[in-house]
Amino acid sequence: MRAPAEAEGQRVDRFLAEAWGEMSRSRLKQFIEEGRLQRDGVAVTQPAEAVRADATYTLTLPPPVAAQPQAQAIAFDILYEDGDLIVLDKPAGLVVHPAPGNEDGTLVNALLAHCGDTLPGIGGERRPGIVHRLDKDTSGVMVVAKTEQALAVLSAAFAARDLDRAYLALCWGLPNPAQGDIEGAIGRDPRDRKRMAVVSRGGKHALTHYRMLGAAGAAVSLLECRLATGRTHQIRVHLATAGHPIVGDPVYLRRIPGPAKTLGEPQRGLLLDFPRQALHAARLGFAHPRTGAALSFETPPPGDMQLLLEGIGLSGS
Repeated sequence: MRAPAEAEGQRVDRFLAEAWGEMSRSRLKQFIEEGRLQRDGVAVTQPAEAVRADATYTLTLPPPVAAQPQAQAIAFDILYEDGDLIVLDKPAGLVVHPAPGNEDGTLVNALLAHCGDTLPGIGGERRPGIVHRLDKDTSGVMVVAKTEQALAVLSAAFAARDLDRAYLALCWGLPNPAQGDIEGAIGRDPRDRKRMAVVSRGGKHALTHYRMLGAAGAAVSLLECRLATGRTHQIRVHLATAGHPIVGDPVYLRRIPGPAKTLGEPQRGLLLDFPRQALHAARLGFAHPRTGAALSFETPPPGDMQLLLEGIGLSGS
């Protein structure tokens, strides 16, 4: 559409939302940030950009998305399976369920292909069978429900923390004390809504237990972390807030940490070049949702993280 003279200087997201009427401003803002808006053929990526009178604005909408995820043959490692559940070792790089920007190629797509007609509808169309999730680049043990009963019982166990769940995290520096707790409410970072942060108001209580398993000098330490609560990015946020961000974290590690200066090559390069957060869900134990039998599963870190640990003289096994 062509902007009239009276629109000069208005925020472009506000102007277009009011002009088009059928799209929320927040949705339009997302499209602008994705580069879907053009002004006279030039991409507009800032929702706050001022409108230019007589300019022509064109929005390219994304293709429609299927209401239900589609089955896709994607391989994943199964640790245990019966009629009630699947326990798997999620690889780093695999998104758990479809979301904007990751509409397919997810664990849910893989599960639909593996389970056939038994999984759809359990827990909702977009997240069938998903009891809990791991971040895209976090690897490790997950459990998926195959029945409504299993979903309800396992979800309750996760909510009550009535299970054994431990992570391995390679972080910068040496926590002091070597074993302890990190506590702080977690909510959206008021300066960057795409990040989480420890906040003074409006957050949810979060508590992380940790203990040091090993260290490479004073530069990095391997921690075992247990969650007393389950907030988004909890371990990553708590360790970063405590001054010990996870090695390779693309969100909460934004500068070269001081401890890196104490290292020589090749260790320094191995750590600084690691392309993802060095975080692995190593152990998961819970009661079987139907029989009550105790189940426990443990996996070593994947190859890339194991090579990193070995390269700095540590072991994650």
